[in-house]
Order: sequence, then structure tokens, then C-alpha cells
Amino acid sequence: MGKKNNTGTYNSIAMTLLKGRTFIVLIVLVLFFSIITPTFFTLNTGLLVAKHVALYGILGLGMTYVIITGGIDLSVGAIAGLGGMIAGGLINEGLTLPMFGVTIYFSVPWVILITALVGVFAGWLNGFIITKFNVAPFIATLGIMNVARGFANLRSGGKTFSNIVGNKVLGNNGFEFLGSTVAGIPVGVIILALIAVGAALILKYTPFGWHVLAIGGNERAARLSGIKVKRVKTYVYMFSGFCSVMVGMIAAGQLVAAHPATGEGWEMNAISAAVLGGTSMAGGVGTIGGTIVGAFVIGVINDGMVMCGVSEFWQKVIKGIVIVAAVIIDQFQRNMQAKMALQVRNESK
Repeated sequence: MGKKNNTGTYNSIAMTLLKGRTFIVLIVLVLFFSIITPTFFTLNTGLLVAKHVALYGILGLGMTYVIITGGIDLSVGAIAGLGGMIAGGLINEGLTLPMFGVTIYFSVPWVILITALVGVFAGWLNGFIITKFNVAPFIATLGIMNVARGFANLRSGGKTFSNIVGNKVLGNNGFEFLGSTVAGIPVGVIILALIAVGAALILKYTPFGWHVLAIGGNERAARLSGIKVKRVKTYVYMFSGFCSVMVGMIAAGQLVAAHPATGEGWEMNAISAAVLGGTSMAGGVGTIGGTIVGAFVIGVINDGMVMCGVSEFWQKVIKGIVIVAAVIIDQFQRNMQAKMALQVRNESK
């Protein structure tokens, strides 16, 4: 009896450590880079990391919803790049209507709204292709990734929209505020917090959030219970598209420029943030808080390696290893939970 109790205690401790693994890793990484690079643990570095975390975190929020439903979205980086180019073009060149011989310049709120709608449409297109034609999410979003990247380049002929500050006379100045700070806090972080709170509340306390979790847990059972699976999936990809263009605009605001290559490879950061935060690639499991912590881990790893002078090629290798390790640990945790549940049932008989 004592041996069983000891085993149960060890399993409980192990499970607690597994659940808190991302936070533990974050602390270890911060301590490691602070020792290796003394300038890492400073206010300026903290603000830099926070700005990058905001980008990875917002992308990760959309990715979290997608992965929970059992899908994947490889187009987030490209849609972010497209969002930056749409916003940059509207600020610098406006919208030209050749048939009327006029160019319309929109105020910044309208620029943000129009760009957000473009992202939502791109997400809807992903969801439509996946649900209407039963195309695998990997293939559908891979295709949209190339379409979005192509349109981003076509918007300016592959050139950069530089100095996107607008013109007070035209009434479209002030876009760079997206890359500024408020009371010392980057605007991107504030936007991340607002979206994260909304996403967390929806996932935990609304029927839509429960439907998202149910679809990822067992799509067939969810459909038989009356959940409109196709509609929910489409909304999830629309949310991911919205998050992507928001990131594109924030990145453009931070650089005060928009480049069509912005966001290349960021889908890996988004997936990493979600998976490191405990979102299961098998679907049905995931938390917004976990994804935020995962985004901090990715941000610390990226900026820490840059400050240590690690080669860009090695950075890709390390991030790839991190993703694989996170998936393996997640599978180990799922197996351990299943064994513990089976043990409890056997002991209760």
C-alpha cells in the first residue's frame, strides 16, 4: 500500500512539473542568458524582447485556436506580410480609383479596419477551402501562404513602403503609434493583452469556445451533438487571419516601414509558442495563458541567441529541436495522464 502511495505521489509531482514545464524553461533561459550576456537582463533588452513577444504571441493566439480544432495554419506569416503591405500602401499611396481619376487617403483607424478585413477574408478563404472541399489544412494554408506572399510582392512590385508616417494634410498620419510605447509599455504588448484576454474568456466561458474544444477532442461526436463544425472551423481560421494582419501592422509600425518579406518563417514561431504552451497537436487541448508563456520562451530564445552571436543557421536548428521536443513531451504527458487515469479506475474497483 505504501509503495502504491509513493508511486502516486511521484506521478503527481511529475505531472505537476510537466504542466509547468514551459514556465520552468522560461526561468532557466532568462537565468542562462543573463549569466552568458550581462546586458540581457536590462530594461532595454526587456523592452526589445517584449516587442518581439507581442508579435509571436498574437500569431500564437490565432494558431492556438486552429491547432485546438485539429488544424494547422501555415499562412500566418505571409498574411502578416500582406497586412503590412496593405497598410503601408494605403498610408503612402492611398487608394487610387482610375475610373474617377482620384486617390483616396484613409485615416489611420480606417487603414487598420480595412487591413483587418483583408486578414479576416484571407482566414475565411482558408476555412472555406478546408471545410467546403475537405482539403487538408496543411495543403490549404500552404497554398494561401503563397497566394498572400505573392500579393504582398505585387502590391509594391517587391519594393518596401518606407517612412509610413502619413501626412497631416491628408489626414492619415499617426500610423507609427503601433510601434510606440504607452507609459513605457509597447503598444504591441497592450494589443496582445487585449486579444489574449478576449480569446481566453471566449475559449473558457462561451459556447463557441466549448465547441472549439469539442471539435478538437472528437470532431465526429461534436457533429453528431449538433455543433456546426464547418462554421466553427471557418471562424477559427478567420480569427487566425485577423491576428496575422494585426501582427503585420504592428511590425510595420515598429519599423515605420512595410516590406513584402515580413513574416517569413513566423509560422514556426506561432506553432512553437502554441505547442510549448501546452496546446496539443492532436487537438482538443490548449490554453491562451500557456501560449503567452510559450511566446516569451520563443522571444527569449531568439533574442538571447542573437545577443550571444549564435549563427542564424544554428538558430533555425535549435528552434526546430525545440518544436520536436515540445511535441514529444506533450505526447509523453498524454500517455502518463492516460496511465494515471487507468490506475485510478483499477484501484477504485
